[in-house]
Parts: sequence; structure tokens; C-alpha cells
Amino acid sequence: MGSGSDRVTRGPQSRISQWLRRRSKPAAEDSGREREALLLAVAAAGLPLSPAAHPAGYRCSCDRIGCPTPARHPISFAWQTQSTTDRAQVERWARDQPEANFITATGMVHDVLDVPLEAGHNALERLLAAGVEVGPVAESGGTGDHARMLFFTATRGTPEDEDEWWPCELDCHPETMDEHPGLRWHCRGSYVLVPPAVLPGDLAVSWIRGMEYGLPDPLTLLETLTDACAQYAGTTPHTPQAVAWPLGR
Repeated sequence: MGSGSDRVTRGPQSRISQWLRRRSKPAAEDSGREREALLLAVAAAGLPLSPAAHPAGYRCSCDRIGCPTPARHPISFAWQTQSTTDRAQVERWARDQPEANFITATGMVHDVLDVPLEAGHNALERLLAAGVEVGPVAESGGTGDHARMLFFTATRGTPEDEDEWWPCELDCHPETMDEHPGLRWHCRGSYVLVPPAVLPGDLAVSWIRGMEYGLPDPLTLLETLTDACAQYAGTTPHTPQAVAWPLGR
């Protein structure tokens, strides 16, 4: 009698557990398909992609002890040559590395103007109100200066006057903060995470405006972004930012 009662008790619980497992599986599959579709849209727009690290708890999936930018850097030191827009390759990466974030190498097809999140919201509101064409915009979660807004633009190409070129790493140096406070111009030799990306602490990189928007000339956004960053810098203390990955390798 006792064993029969056990079977009656276990039966419904077992069926409910199986039903819940069946219900959760499509949700995971849907999430994977959405992630793949977003990455393919980026590649289709001509922005080259390469796999990046992902969170491992509150740490980074890479083997670098004390990684200063967990889940925010490429997996390979060859990311510049590895980056591609090939649909088949992006599909393979997305399916074979379901937890990986992705970076896009800048300075080939596009640049990215990267500003503190608060300044970015202010600038975006002003740009849209003025009728300026704004391209794709992403938001990167974090605290303080680590919370950023990314404005995707067309690349300027290689200017005749090299003094006009502002490499990303120079924009991060303290001596340039007075001229372009809080602004990083990602161009050749740099990269940014592309949505959807997951960061430690349940943070994320996500689109505010997606790839359906064209890439504008960065100079049409620069004055407003610089002004918003200057206002932000006047009210917020700043600390030097760590370089996510050796850009020269």
C-alpha cells in the first residue's frame, strides 16, 4: 500500500517536472535564435565580428588572472584578422560558442563614439530633437565611467592629414580629457562589444537603436557628444580606464 501511495505521489510530480523542462527548452532555443539573428544583422550591415569572452560568475571566462575587463575583450589576439562578416562563419561561432560575447573591429567600415552613459542619454535626446540623423546606438551596463553609450558611425577612412586621426587609445589618456572629456573614438586598431552581450553582475550590452539605422558621419555627432561629455565631466570625478586588451598585438 505504501509503495502504491509513493507511485501516486511521484507520478504527478514527475510529469510536472518533465513538462517544466519541456517548457524551458524552447525559451532557451528562442533566446539563441534571437542572439544569432541580432549578430547576423550586424554582419549583414558590414560590421566585422569576432568572438569575445563571457562572464564566468563574477569573473571572466579567459585564463588571465585578475582580468581588468571581464567579458569585454576578444578571445583571440588575432581578432583584427579573424573578424569577419561572413554569414556562415558567424553562424558557426554563434552556435558552437553559445555563451560567447562578440566584438566588432572598428576602423574598417565603422567607427564608434563611446561616451559615459549619462552624457550619452543627454546627447541622444538633443540630437534627435535637432533632427540630426543618428545611427545605431547601444547601451553598456556598469557603474560610474563603466556605464557607457556607444554611437555607431561610418568610418572616416584614412585622412590625408594624420593629425586629424584620433586613435582610441589616445582618447583614453588623462592629458586628452580636457579636450575630449570622457569621449573615446574607436577607430582603427580598436573594437567594441556588440549586442547582445552579457557582463558580470547581470549587466548587459543592448541596442537602443538597432542596425536598421544607417551609419552617420561621426563629425555630425561629435560637437553634441563632446559638449555633453564636458557637462558630465564637470560634475563627476573620473578615474583612468584600464585598457581591455593589448591593442597592438
